[in-house]
Amino acid sequence: MLNNPDKILVESVKRLLRRDATTRLRKIVKKTHAADLSLVFHSLSIPNQRRLFNLIDEIEIKGEIFSNVDEDTFLNLIEGMKLDEMVEILDLMPKDDVADLLGHLPVEKSDAILELMKKEGSEEVEGLLHYGDDTAGGIMVPDFIALREDTTAREAIESLQEEHLDVEMPFYLYVVDSNGKLIGVSSLRQLVVVPPTTPLKDFMTTDVFAVKTDMDQEEVAKIVARYDILAVPVVNDTNQLVGIVTVDDVIDIIREEATEDILKMAGVGGDEFVETQSVIRSTRIRLPWLSASFIGGIVAFFIIGHFEGSLKKVAYLAAFIPVIMGMGGNIGTQTSTIVVRGLATGRLNIRDTWQVVFKELMVGFILGAVYGVMIGMVAQLRYSTAMVAVSVGIAVTSSMIVAALVGSIVPMGFARINVDPAVATGPFVTTAIDIVSVYFYFQIATILLGI
Repeated sequence: MLNNPDKILVESVKRLLRRDATTRLRKIVKKTHAADLSLVFHSLSIPNQRRLFNLIDEIEIKGEIFSNVDEDTFLNLIEGMKLDEMVEILDLMPKDDVADLLGHLPVEKSDAILELMKKEGSEEVEGLLHYGDDTAGGIMVPDFIALREDTTAREAIESLQEEHLDVEMPFYLYVVDSNGKLIGVSSLRQLVVVPPTTPLKDFMTTDVFAVKTDMDQEEVAKIVARYDILAVPVVNDTNQLVGIVTVDDVIDIIREEATEDILKMAGVGGDEFVETQSVIRSTRIRLPWLSASFIGGIVAFFIIGHFEGSLKKVAYLAAFIPVIMGMGGNIGTQTSTIVVRGLATGRLNIRDTWQVVFKELMVGFILGAVYGVMIGMVAQLRYSTAMVAVSVGIAVTSSMIVAALVGSIVPMGFARINVDPAVATGPFVTTAIDIVSVYFYFQIATILLGI
């Protein structure tokens, strides 16, 4: 959701585009940060996106726009753009961002762009393209500071001033041996507080938190967050330093992964957004997820039909179906959301399965008992039949206990078999709870009322 300054900026740009006020638009573009301009592009039509982009004169700003907009906007902006113009922009961008963007293009076009790019830059980008998009190798920056262990503090500072001016984010100085293997790390602060003649090996930290090139990006983000570091080195199978993942990329990863989990828990897949997906694609994404609710509804229909005789004798039993299913569905969603997020952030471990399940069962029992009594009292006041009140109260309690059980054990079970636990929420959990709740309710009512 846009805040007030962003809303004002978006509305101002839209109004000026409608009036074709090119001069005023150029002034706004020059004064606005690239990150803020990127937000504007999300709110514009495709023709207006291109018009605004063409008003940007600075190549560096165009590169930042490419880095910040989504895939669809990027593809819209480059449609019809000459390869030479694209290469001019990409040459000035961080190589990890270039690799991400080229991954969205057809192979023929990306190969043509790589051929036109500067040799050093194209080789680095090609190296990044060999790794998976969601791995440490795919998101790492190949520009870093690495020196030998016998280098003195003075020599290291001189190297920073003369040879490493183009390093994107010089947070740390990494120490490698003669084979390029990572053996230590030093912060820039350590570098300037020791005597100038001190070699790196005397004050470097040998306990280095490094990740392999094939590690999943979410695990990389967890390491950076856990140890409060600004960058994490990436090594290959022989422990040679090949790149670093910086904190700005980690922030993007955390946001992407959290968004993906939320969308999955809602049962709409992991990449659907209202403003970027077509009607057909959104329908195709949601269709298989909703099939669980459809099948569950059919099963519930047959269960209710099975107890049709009970309903004919005590018709007002049907009045409590929505509240029983709703209460169970709510606590099931709450429990599964807590468990899924706990697994995603590392606060829960699959070894804690039974401890988590027992805790959620107790929570479900207590909440079920409280609301069961309350709903039972409402039933007693309305129908003045003790057995109906008891039936409804027990049904609510049972529904919430089962909901807590399903909401906790299903995500933990998915995680144990290496399936994304986020898919266990939404339609799957609520549908299972609806079926069980309806069955328990009618079974309890039938026994207690003798119908």
